[in-house]
Amino acid sequence: MSEKIVVAMGILDDAAQELMGSWYKELLDAGFKGTQTPGLPFHISLATLPVECEEEAQSLVVKAAANFAPVDIHVSHLGMFAGGHVLFGAPDVNPELKTLHEACSGGHEPPTAWVPHATVIMDEPDNICAEFPILLKSFRPFLAKITRIQLCAFWPTREITTLELKGKP
Repeated sequence: MSEKIVVAMGILDDAAQELMGSWYKELLDAGFKGTQTPGLPFHISLATLPVECEEEAQSLVVKAAANFAPVDIHVSHLGMFAGGHVLFGAPDVNPELKTLHEACSGGHEPPTAWVPHATVIMDEPDNICAEFPILLKSFRPFLAKITRIQLCAFWPTREITTLELKGKP
């Protein structure tokens, strides 16, 4: 097994999938060749745990899915990570998002600081710098919902489970 981590991801609602998909398409139509992780919908990474904690991670997301209603988020800005390989849309951190993150992490500290974001494209830094102003022209802040939690192991990608958020508001 070459997998090193398991990641709990908050899957965004259908309208957000469509909107962010249009951003990605716009960049591809402009001639860029950047990628996304194949087969994964747009999402906010909620927690990263060592692969040895897979059973615990499953337990945490099952409990979170049962206890949380869909979580409203406001994707208010664009950003890129140091190194310049990832261009993303990012939500404001609200109490519900923070509490969902804490429930999925089970007290495990992430390998790096948690930065909630939804990747639009991964590419070379020079391309990310050129893609940013293109996306900025069409970007408008929007409201979305996290409606599901998907747990995957990486690399390669292996889906473990996907659960609807079914808690009461």
